[in-house]
Amino acid sequence: MMISTVGIVGAGTMGNGIAQACAVSGLNVVMVDISEAAVNKGIAAVSGSLDRLLKKEKITAADKAAALARIKGCTHYGDLTGAQLVIEAATENFDLKVKIVKQLDDMLAPEVIVATNTSSISITKLAAVTGRADRFIGMHFFNPVPMMALVEIIRGLQTSDATHAAVHAMATQLGKTPITVKNAPGFVVNRILVPMINEAFFVLAEGLATPEDIDNGMKLGCNQPIGPLALADMVGLDVCLAVMDVYLQEFGDSKYRACPLLKEMVAAGYLGRKTGQGVYSY
Repeated sequence: MMISTVGIVGAGTMGNGIAQACAVSGLNVVMVDISEAAVNKGIAAVSGSLDRLLKKEKITAADKAAALARIKGCTHYGDLTGAQLVIEAATENFDLKVKIVKQLDDMLAPEVIVATNTSSISITKLAAVTGRADRFIGMHFFNPVPMMALVEIIRGLQTSDATHAAVHAMATQLGKTPITVKNAPGFVVNRILVPMINEAFFVLAEGLATPEDIDNGMKLGCNQPIGPLALADMVGLDVCLAVMDVYLQEFGDSKYRACPLLKEMVAAGYLGRKTGQGVYSY
């Protein structure tokens, strides 16, 4: 299947980032959200992001205008019917995603592919509530979408080869590097990353080094662009804790137990950058 128009449900950080990546690559985009205000905010975010690229001379003014012209914002799912691929990019909540994909399933033509942008929710479980399980797939984009090269493409048990091939080709067209992943908690990147962050909290709790030295050790010793504790503050300590709890529940392996210090900080409301206080103060 050739994909020329992409529908996106959700105009928030991930949704507008995906919209920008698609539009810059020459794809038409229909971006839907619950209100005109949310849609306008999403388009404004794309415009601001393109302005930053323009200032850095990575795109021209004509490139910006062309990309924005390819994005149609709306508040009705009916406007998605011309898309060959619709990406659900709503909040990371299973019940909400089920509601959205069921609505999409009822109104989209049978051949349309539906993808969910998720970092943790089972693709197989979501596919099972649709009537197009073979045309359902996961696309895990990374934030900020326009800058991050990776897309995890997650196959549910039911996902067809044709669906995978079409989405893989589309991700490549966006200039991304897709990796194919089987459905499992955390997929690949977060399955490795979040336990590493959790272990950094154990190291901190044991007083082995200061937060700055832990982060510098990983940056300079492992060539990471940001240390695990600073990254936890960026992601949100509550998010890190929730992911660890999911792993412990799904795998039943004590190696996924959350560090007590991480739990204590979340209980105190020290969630990272979004609250102004995490491992570091902001």
